[in-house]
Amino acid sequence: MNDERMERSPAVVEIRSGPWDVSEVEGFLHSTVIPMRLATRGSAWPLVQSLWFLFDEAALWCCTQQDSVVAMRLRSDPRCAFEIAGDLPPYRGVRGRGVASLDPEPARDLLDRLIGRYLVDGESPLATWLRSRVTNEVAIRIGTLAVSSWDYAARMQGE
Repeated sequence: MNDERMERSPAVVEIRSGPWDVSEVEGFLHSTVIPMRLATRGSAWPLVQSLWFLFDEAALWCCTQQDSVVAMRLRSDPRCAFEIAGDLPPYRGVRGRGVASLDPEPARDLLDRLIGRYLVDGESPLATWLRSRVTNEVAIRIGTLAVSSWDYAARMQGE
């Protein structure tokens, strides 16, 4: 996403705990194609929302509508938490926290990259519908990542 308008943080992922080093965490984030669960702060209650993501330049990238609840909450408080983990064994994943910045400029390119990553048919009715709303999309960049990993594959072998 090399767009200088987005707020930049050091291109480093801080490892807080877990069995994986930075290269294993980054490999997991690059290869895992499941939605990210993103938690944002509200005035009364947190919100957890699932968003398509990609990992690039030591940051998590998502798209959403500019007037969505998650975008409004991130504008109010850019601190957020996330989890990227599958629901099937062997259980493994990455969770952590970061700081979000929003910018509509890279949204068109990012949306196309997300559609290519998550949809088998980039010309499907869903892809067409998503692209029809691109003028109201905003890119979310979550940087300053501090993460924990877990991987229960070894202890679950043979189950």
